[in-house]
Amino acid sequence: AAYSAPAKDKSVDGMVSACVSELMNAATSFHKLHLKVTGAGSFAAHKALNELYDALPGHADDLAEGFQGASEKLLSYADVAPKALDTVDDALSYIREIVDMVSSLQEKMPYSEIVNDLDTIKSTLNSAKYKLKFLK
Repeated sequence: AAYSAPAKDKSVDGMVSACVSELMNAATSFHKLHLKVTGAGSFAAHKALNELYDALPGHADDLAEGFQGASEKLLSYADVAPKALDTVDDALSYIREIVDMVSSLQEKMPYSEIVNDLDTIKSTLNSAKYKLKFLK
């Protein structure tokens, strides 16, 4: 039977489900911002956001498949609307939120291989944060 995680479920299963959903939604949020970013530094932001929204769906898929394989159970994923981002500063704040979410999940994760996958997600997010903050 599939596991059904409530929105604020603090179990590892619930946290993985929430993280996968957040990564998928984040790709949409960053893609939309990528299409409307303007002004000084907008080309660098446009490129950095493009790299980020390209990478996140694969990270979400790897996390979901890896955890479901390791735990030998299927998770369910809530439908939550993507966050609206209007500025690069909004994107930076959102990236920090996602890094915090991933770090919290790592603290509870019983599977070392998934901890490593979560490190890869944080590396992608940190690279985007660097590009958005300093390459203008």
